[in-house]
Amino acid sequence: MSGQTALAGASHGSVKSYIIGFILCVVLTLIPFCIVMFGEFSPLIKILTIVAAAIIQVYVQLYFFLHLDTSSEQRWNLVAFLFSLVVIIVVVGGSIWIMRALDYFMM
Repeated sequence: MSGQTALAGASHGSVKSYIIGFILCVVLTLIPFCIVMFGEFSPLIKILTIVAAAIIQVYVQLYFFLHLDTSSEQRWNLVAFLFSLVVIIVVVGGSIWIMRALDYFMM
């Protein structure tokens, strides 16, 4: 293989992309922190800011660090990730639903 360690189709990020991803993650962590610690915002604004920053940060981490995108090389990895996400949502959501129903009927 003449010294190649990467598989065909596997893309690795450059140092520049890792630094951009790191800086974006730090900024997306500091924004909600500063709003909660120093801002006089309503609780709804605080919650919406935290949720929005978390969603954006998940996307940034998937794109810059795990290299998941819609390219043909990454399509099956993305499908596997989305399937895992759906399974996790069903399991967690179902567990919360069952626990709330049990709590309601036990009272």
